Amino acid sequence: MDMRASIEGLAEEAERQVRDRTWEPAPTDRTVAAKAAADLQAAIGSPHAQEALSAIDRLECLREALAVLATAVASVHGRLAWFLGAASTALTPVLHWRALPAEDGFSFGAVQPTPEQYTEAEDAVRRLHTALTHITAR
Repeated sequence: MDMRASIEGLAEEAERQVRDRTWEPAPTDRTVAAKAAADLQAAIGSPHAQEALSAIDRLECLREALAVLATAVASVHGRLAWFLGAASTALTPVLHWRALPAEDGFSFGAVQPTPEQYTEAEDAVRRLHTALTHITAR
């Protein structure tokens, strides 16, 4: 399953739980989710803006998105923590990417992603942003 599909499944589940009132986020959860949503939006711009960036800048933005999730998950418990943790896990391929050539052949297993993989990861982050926005709107 690709990152986009993984995040889509998580987002649908979270939105369904909130809609069905199986999960009623606490005010603290809403605050953390709102900040994470804003920070994700700041980290990953529009598709057109992201595609105009160099590979190293796109990778930096995606790593920033992962940092946003790590910070958010560290400050909550329960369902929001589980959701953010699962989203972080879905985006872990980004941690194995590199934008620079491995001149000496040693890269600790890091690989250069394709432009399509960058787009997939960025779309996944945008979907995650939307899900977090829905969580805070209830």
